[in-house]
Amino acid sequence: MPLVAHNDLPSFDRLRAEGIRVLPANRAMQQHIRELHIGLLNMMPDAALSATERQFFRLVGESNPIAQFYVHPFTLPELKRSSEAQAYIERYYEPLEKIKREGLDALIITGANVVGAELANQPFWDPLKALVAWAVKNVTSTLCSCLATHAVLQFHFGQKRIPQPDKTWGVFAHRVVDNTHPLVNDVNTRFDVPHSRWNAITRKQFDAAGLRVLVESDTAGVHLATSADGLRLVLSQGHPEYDTISLLKEFKREVMLYAADQRNEYPPFPRNYFPIREQAVLNEYRSRLLAALASGAVAPDFPESLVSQRVDNTWHDTAEAVVGNWMGAVYQVTHRDRRIPFMEGIDPNDPLNLTAR
Repeated sequence: MPLVAHNDLPSFDRLRAEGIRVLPANRAMQQHIRELHIGLLNMMPDAALSATERQFFRLVGESNPIAQFYVHPFTLPELKRSSEAQAYIERYYEPLEKIKREGLDALIITGANVVGAELANQPFWDPLKALVAWAVKNVTSTLCSCLATHAVLQFHFGQKRIPQPDKTWGVFAHRVVDNTHPLVNDVNTRFDVPHSRWNAITRKQFDAAGLRVLVESDTAGVHLATSADGLRLVLSQGHPEYDTISLLKEFKREVMLYAADQRNEYPPFPRNYFPIREQAVLNEYRSRLLAALASGAVAPDFPESLVSQRVDNTWHDTAEAVVGNWMGAVYQVTHRDRRIPFMEGIDPNDPLNLTAR
Protein backbone atom coordinates (compact mmCIF):
# COMPACT_ATOMS: atom_id res chain seq x y z
CA MET A 1 0.00 0.00 0.00
CA PRO A 2 2.15 2.93 -1.15
CA LEU A 3 1.65 6.35 0.36
CA VAL A 4 0.74 9.05 -2.15
CA ALA A 5 2.52 12.41 -1.87
CA HIS A 6 -0.54 14.49 -2.71
CA ASN A 7 1.10 17.60 -1.24
CA ASP A 8 4.65 18.73 -0.36
CA LEU A 9 4.59 17.80 3.33
CA PRO A 10 8.27 17.45 4.39
CA SER A 11 7.60 14.09 6.06
CA PHE A 12 7.18 12.51 2.62
CA ASP A 13 10.81 13.32 1.73
CA ARG A 14 12.02 11.98 5.09
CA LEU A 15 10.11 8.74 4.56
CA ARG A 16 11.49 8.35 1.01
CA ALA A 17 14.99 8.69 2.46
CA GLU A 18 14.18 5.80 4.84
CA GLY A 19 13.21 3.60 1.92
CA ILE A 20 9.42 3.86 2.38
CA ARG A 21 7.60 3.72 -0.94
CA VAL A 22 5.96 7.10 -1.65
CA LEU A 23 4.29 7.68 -5.03
CA PRO A 24 4.13 11.11 -6.69
CA ALA A 25 0.51 12.18 -7.20
CA ASN A 26 0.78 12.08 -11.02
CA ARG A 27 2.09 8.50 -10.90
CA ALA A 28 -0.68 7.42 -8.55
CA MET A 29 -3.36 8.81 -10.85
CA GLN A 30 -2.11 6.57 -13.67
CA GLN A 31 -2.49 3.37 -11.65
CA HIS A 32 -5.81 1.52 -11.60
CA ILE A 33 -5.66 0.76 -7.89
CA ARG A 34 -8.24 1.78 -5.35
CA GLU A 35 -7.33 4.63 -3.04
CA LEU A 36 -8.05 4.96 0.67
CA HIS A 37 -8.21 8.30 2.45
CA ILE A 38 -7.02 8.30 6.06
CA GLY A 39 -7.20 11.25 8.40
CA LEU A 40 -4.50 11.87 11.02
CA LEU A 41 -5.71 14.06 13.85
CA ASN A 42 -2.36 15.14 15.28
CA MET A 43 -2.82 16.55 18.78
CA MET A 44 0.81 16.17 19.83
CA PRO A 45 2.80 19.22 21.02
CA ASP A 46 4.76 21.34 18.57
CA ALA A 47 8.10 19.57 18.92
CA ALA A 48 6.53 16.19 18.14
CA LEU A 49 4.26 17.15 15.22
CA SER A 50 6.41 15.95 12.33
CA ALA A 51 7.85 12.93 14.18
CA THR A 52 4.31 11.75 14.97
CA GLU A 53 3.36 12.17 11.32
CA ARG A 54 6.23 9.95 10.24
CA GLN A 55 5.52 7.28 12.86
CA PHE A 56 1.93 6.78 11.74
CA PHE A 57 2.60 7.37 8.04
CA ARG A 58 5.31 4.71 8.23
CA LEU A 59 2.96 2.10 9.66
CA VAL A 60 0.29 2.88 7.06
CA GLY A 61 2.73 3.01 4.16
CA GLU A 62 4.29 -0.35 5.01
CA SER A 63 0.96 -2.18 4.90
CA ASN A 64 0.06 -4.76 2.23
CA PRO A 65 -0.01 -3.40 -1.36
CA ILE A 66 -3.76 -3.44 -2.06
CA ALA A 67 -4.44 0.30 -2.19
CA GLN A 68 -2.93 3.76 -2.46
CA PHE A 69 -3.02 5.79 0.72
CA TYR A 70 -3.83 9.48 0.88
CA VAL A 71 -3.12 10.54 4.47
CA HIS A 72 -4.67 13.85 5.50
CA PRO A 73 -3.07 15.44 8.59
CA PHE A 74 -5.12 17.94 10.56
CA THR A 75 -5.34 19.25 14.10
CA LEU A 76 -7.71 21.10 16.40
CA PRO A 77 -7.60 24.93 16.39
CA GLU A 78 -8.29 24.95 20.13
CA LEU A 79 -4.77 23.61 20.79
CA LYS A 80 -2.33 26.45 21.43
CA ARG A 81 0.64 26.50 19.06
CA SER A 82 3.81 28.53 18.66
CA SER A 83 3.92 30.87 15.67
CA GLU A 84 6.34 28.50 13.92
CA ALA A 85 4.15 25.43 14.50
CA GLN A 86 1.04 27.35 13.47
CA ALA A 87 2.72 28.37 10.22
CA TYR A 88 3.64 24.72 9.60
CA ILE A 89 0.05 23.65 10.22
CA GLU A 90 -1.37 26.33 7.94
CA ARG A 91 1.11 25.32 5.23
CA TYR A 92 0.73 21.53 5.33
CA TYR A 93 -2.35 20.54 7.31
CA GLU A 94 -5.96 20.49 6.13
CA PRO A 95 -8.87 22.35 7.77
CA LEU A 96 -11.26 20.23 9.79
CA GLU A 97 -14.17 21.54 7.74
CA LYS A 98 -12.55 20.20 4.55
CA ILE A 99 -11.94 16.82 6.18
CA LYS A 100 -15.59 16.50 7.13
CA ARG A 101 -16.86 17.77 3.80
CA GLU A 102 -14.79 15.40 1.66
CA GLY A 103 -14.94 12.42 4.03
CA LEU A 104 -12.52 9.72 5.18
CA ASP A 105 -12.27 5.94 4.93
CA ALA A 106 -10.36 5.73 8.21
CA LEU A 107 -9.14 8.05 10.95
CA ILE A 108 -6.17 7.95 13.34
CA ILE A 109 -6.26 10.09 16.51
CA THR A 110 -2.96 10.63 18.31
CA GLY A 111 -2.36 11.24 21.97
CA ALA A 112 -1.75 14.69 23.44
CA ASN A 113 0.00 16.36 26.33
CA VAL A 114 -2.33 17.38 29.15
CA VAL A 115 -2.11 19.85 32.02
CA GLY A 116 -3.75 18.56 35.17
CA ALA A 117 -5.49 15.28 35.86
CA GLU A 118 -8.96 16.00 34.48
CA LEU A 119 -9.35 15.28 30.76
CA ALA A 120 -12.67 17.14 30.57
CA ASN A 121 -10.81 20.39 31.40
CA GLN A 122 -8.41 20.10 28.45
CA PRO A 123 -8.85 22.45 25.46
CA PHE A 124 -9.26 19.51 23.08
CA TRP A 125 -12.12 17.91 25.06
CA ASP A 126 -15.24 19.38 23.43
CA PRO A 127 -13.91 19.47 19.85
CA LEU A 128 -12.56 15.92 20.17
CA LYS A 129 -15.88 14.74 21.55
CA ALA A 130 -17.68 16.30 18.57
CA LEU A 131 -15.20 14.86 16.08
CA VAL A 132 -15.52 11.32 17.44
CA ALA A 133 -19.31 11.60 17.32
CA TRP A 134 -19.00 12.59 13.64
CA ALA A 135 -16.49 9.82 12.91
CA VAL A 136 -18.62 7.07 14.46
CA LYS A 137 -21.40 7.98 12.03
CA ASN A 138 -19.34 8.84 8.94
CA VAL A 139 -15.97 7.03 9.00
CA THR A 140 -15.53 3.29 8.53
CA SER A 141 -13.04 2.92 11.37
CA THR A 142 -11.24 5.20 13.85
CA LEU A 143 -7.99 4.18 15.55
CA CYS A 144 -7.30 5.94 18.87
CA SER A 145 -3.85 6.11 20.44
CA CYS A 146 -3.19 6.16 24.20
CA LEU A 147 -4.64 9.41 25.60
CA ALA A 148 -7.20 9.54 22.78
CA THR A 149 -8.35 6.10 23.93
CA HIS A 150 -8.70 7.37 27.50
CA ALA A 151 -10.75 10.35 26.31
CA VAL A 152 -13.04 8.19 24.16
CA LEU A 153 -13.54 5.70 27.00
CA GLN A 154 -14.63 8.57 29.23
CA PHE A 155 -16.96 10.60 27.01
CA HIS A 156 -18.26 7.81 24.77
CA PHE A 157 -18.38 4.84 27.17
CA GLY A 158 -18.53 6.43 30.63
CA GLN A 159 -15.28 4.83 31.84
CA LYS A 160 -12.83 7.26 33.46
CA ARG A 161 -9.12 6.50 33.50
CA ILE A 162 -7.49 5.63 36.83
CA PRO A 163 -4.25 7.30 38.02
CA GLN A 164 -1.45 4.81 38.70
CA PRO A 165 1.06 5.04 41.59
CA ASP A 166 3.91 4.42 39.15
CA LYS A 167 4.23 5.32 35.49
CA THR A 168 3.66 2.48 33.02
CA TRP A 169 6.80 3.23 31.05
CA GLY A 170 8.85 0.86 28.95
CA VAL A 171 8.45 -2.12 26.63
CA PHE A 172 6.09 -4.85 27.81
CA ALA A 173 5.20 -8.35 26.59
CA HIS A 174 1.60 -8.84 25.45
CA ARG A 175 -0.56 -11.75 24.36
CA VAL A 176 -3.37 -12.02 21.84
CA VAL A 177 -6.48 -12.99 23.82
CA ASP A 178 -8.99 -13.03 20.95
CA ASN A 179 -7.38 -14.73 17.95
CA THR A 180 -10.65 -14.81 16.01
CA HIS A 181 -10.54 -11.11 15.21
CA PRO A 182 -9.15 -10.06 11.79
CA LEU A 183 -7.02 -7.28 13.31
CA VAL A 184 -4.75 -9.86 14.96
CA ASN A 185 -4.89 -12.43 12.19
CA ASP A 186 -1.47 -14.05 11.55
CA VAL A 187 0.41 -11.85 14.03
CA ASN A 188 2.66 -13.20 16.77
CA THR A 189 0.62 -14.53 19.67
CA ARG A 190 3.08 -12.86 22.04
CA PHE A 191 4.75 -9.56 21.19
CA ASP A 192 6.11 -6.36 22.72
CA VAL A 193 4.49 -2.92 22.85
CA PRO A 194 5.90 0.33 24.30
CA HIS A 195 3.80 2.17 26.88
CA SER A 196 4.23 5.62 28.38
CA ARG A 197 1.42 6.74 30.69
CA TRP A 198 0.51 7.58 34.27
CA ASN A 199 -3.12 6.47 33.92
CA ALA A 200 -4.92 3.31 32.88
CA ILE A 201 -8.24 1.92 31.75
CA THR A 202 -8.47 -1.52 33.36
CA ARG A 203 -9.68 -4.76 31.81
CA LYS A 204 -12.73 -4.56 34.07
CA GLN A 205 -13.56 -1.14 32.60
CA PHE A 206 -13.14 -2.35 29.02
CA ASP A 207 -15.49 -5.23 29.80
CA ALA A 208 -18.01 -2.91 31.48
CA ALA A 209 -18.04 -0.75 28.34
CA GLY A 210 -18.90 -3.79 26.22
CA LEU A 211 -15.67 -3.62 24.24
CA ARG A 212 -13.80 -6.53 22.61
CA VAL A 213 -10.33 -6.91 24.15
CA LEU A 214 -7.86 -8.33 21.63
CA VAL A 215 -4.43 -7.90 23.23
CA GLU A 216 -3.32 -7.43 26.84
CA SER A 217 -0.33 -7.69 29.14
CA ASP A 218 0.04 -9.12 32.65
CA THR A 219 1.97 -6.00 33.66
CA ALA A 220 0.80 -3.20 31.33
CA GLY A 221 -2.88 -4.15 31.04
CA VAL A 222 -5.06 -3.93 27.95
CA HIS A 223 -3.31 -2.73 24.82
CA LEU A 224 -5.78 -3.26 21.97
CA ALA A 225 -9.59 -3.41 21.91
CA THR A 226 -12.45 -2.58 19.58
CA SER A 227 -16.01 -1.37 19.89
CA ALA A 228 -18.62 -4.13 20.16
CA ASP A 229 -19.19 -4.10 16.38
CA GLY A 230 -15.53 -5.00 15.89
CA LEU A 231 -14.36 -2.10 13.72
CA ARG A 232 -15.91 1.35 14.19
CA LEU A 233 -13.53 2.17 17.06
CA VAL A 234 -10.09 0.59 17.52
CA LEU A 235 -8.59 1.52 20.89
CA SER A 236 -4.93 1.31 21.88
CA GLN A 237 -3.36 2.14 25.25
CA GLY A 238 0.17 1.46 24.03
CA HIS A 239 2.42 3.15 21.49
CA PRO A 240 3.18 0.60 18.75
CA GLU A 241 3.97 3.51 16.43
CA TYR A 242 7.04 4.51 18.50
CA ASP A 243 10.42 4.71 16.79
CA THR A 244 13.28 2.64 18.20
CA ILE A 245 14.66 5.61 20.15
CA SER A 246 11.37 7.25 21.19
CA LEU A 247 11.68 6.00 24.77
CA LEU A 248 15.32 7.06 24.85
CA LYS A 249 14.29 10.59 23.89
CA GLU A 250 11.59 10.56 26.57
CA PHE A 251 14.16 9.45 29.15
CA LYS A 252 16.55 12.21 28.03
CA ARG A 253 13.76 14.78 28.33
CA GLU A 254 13.04 13.68 31.90
CA VAL A 255 16.73 13.80 32.81
CA MET A 256 16.98 17.32 31.41
CA LEU A 257 13.92 18.35 33.42
CA TYR A 258 15.63 17.03 36.56
CA ALA A 259 18.83 18.89 35.69
CA ALA A 260 16.80 22.09 35.28
CA ASP A 261 15.17 21.55 38.70
CA GLN A 262 11.77 20.96 37.04
CA ARG A 263 11.51 17.38 38.27
CA ASN A 264 11.96 16.27 41.90
CA GLU A 265 13.53 12.85 41.38
CA TYR A 266 15.97 11.47 38.86
CA PRO A 267 13.93 9.37 36.40
CA PRO A 268 14.09 5.58 36.50
CA PHE A 269 14.88 3.64 33.33
CA PRO A 270 11.96 2.68 31.09
CA ARG A 271 11.39 -0.99 31.87
CA ASN A 272 12.72 -3.74 29.60
CA TYR A 273 14.27 -1.23 27.20
CA PHE A 274 17.95 -0.40 27.83
CA PRO A 275 20.47 -3.27 27.52
CA ILE A 276 22.87 -3.81 30.43
CA ARG A 277 25.78 -2.02 28.73
CA GLU A 278 23.61 1.02 27.99
CA GLN A 279 22.35 1.05 31.57
CA ALA A 280 25.96 1.22 32.71
CA VAL A 281 26.66 4.14 30.35
CA LEU A 282 23.60 5.99 31.62
CA ASN A 283 24.40 5.29 35.26
CA GLU A 284 27.90 6.66 34.73
CA TYR A 285 26.37 9.76 33.12
CA ARG A 286 24.07 10.17 36.10
CA SER A 287 27.03 10.19 38.46
CA ARG A 288 28.80 12.85 36.39
CA LEU A 289 25.64 14.94 36.08
CA LEU A 290 24.92 14.86 39.82
CA ALA A 291 28.51 15.83 40.58
CA ALA A 292 28.28 18.74 38.13
CA LEU A 293 24.99 19.94 39.61
CA ALA A 294 26.39 19.75 43.15
CA SER A 295 29.50 21.76 42.25
CA GLY A 296 27.85 24.25 39.93
CA ALA A 297 29.85 22.99 36.96
CA VAL A 298 28.52 22.74 33.41
CA ALA A 299 26.36 19.64 32.94
CA PRO A 300 27.93 16.96 30.71
CA ASP A 301 26.34 16.15 27.37
CA PHE A 302 23.75 13.38 27.46
CA PRO A 303 25.23 10.27 25.75
CA GLU A 304 22.35 9.81 23.29
CA SER A 305 24.50 8.74 20.35
CA LEU A 306 26.27 6.05 22.40
CA VAL A 307 23.06 4.56 23.72
CA SER A 308 20.92 4.78 20.58
CA GLN A 309 23.24 2.47 18.61
CA ARG A 310 22.35 -0.60 20.70
CA VAL A 311 18.70 -0.11 21.62
CA ASP A 312 16.52 -2.81 20.04
CA ASN A 313 13.11 -2.53 18.42
CA THR A 314 10.97 -5.56 19.34
CA TRP A 315 7.54 -4.23 18.42
CA HIS A 316 7.49 -2.63 14.95
CA ASP A 317 6.93 -5.73 12.81
CA THR A 318 3.83 -6.74 14.76
CA ALA A 319 2.56 -3.16 14.80
CA GLU A 320 2.96 -3.05 11.03
CA ALA A 321 1.04 -6.33 10.70
CA VAL A 322 -1.84 -5.11 12.88
CA VAL A 323 -2.13 -1.84 10.95
CA GLY A 324 -1.98 -3.84 7.71
CA ASN A 325 -4.85 -5.98 8.95
CA TRP A 326 -6.75 -2.84 9.93
CA MET A 327 -6.27 -1.31 6.49
CA GLY A 328 -7.32 -4.58 4.88
CA ALA A 329 -10.48 -4.73 6.99
CA VAL A 330 -11.38 -1.15 6.09
CA TYR A 331 -10.65 -1.79 2.41
CA GLN A 332 -13.04 -4.75 2.34
CA VAL A 333 -16.08 -2.90 3.72
CA THR A 334 -15.68 0.84 3.05
CA HIS A 335 -17.75 2.57 0.38
CA ARG A 336 -16.09 3.93 -2.78
CA ASP A 337 -17.56 7.28 -1.83
CA ARG A 338 -15.47 8.22 1.19
CA ARG A 339 -18.34 10.25 2.62
CA ILE A 340 -20.24 6.99 3.16
CA PRO A 341 -18.80 4.55 5.74
CA PHE A 342 -19.90 1.18 4.31
CA MET A 343 -20.54 -0.36 0.93
CA GLU A 344 -23.96 -1.79 0.16
CA GLY A 345 -24.85 -4.99 1.99
CA ILE A 346 -22.56 -4.38 4.99
CA ASP A 347 -24.19 -4.50 8.42
CA PRO A 348 -22.90 -1.43 10.38
CA ASN A 349 -23.44 -3.34 13.63
CA ASP A 350 -21.29 -6.25 12.44
CA PRO A 351 -19.25 -5.03 9.44
CA LEU A 352 -16.69 -7.85 9.62
CA ASN A 353 -19.36 -10.54 10.05
CA LEU A 354 -17.88 -11.58 13.39
CA THR A 355 -21.11 -13.02 14.80
CA ALA A 356 -20.92 -15.82 12.23
CA ARG A 357 -17.49 -16.93 13.50
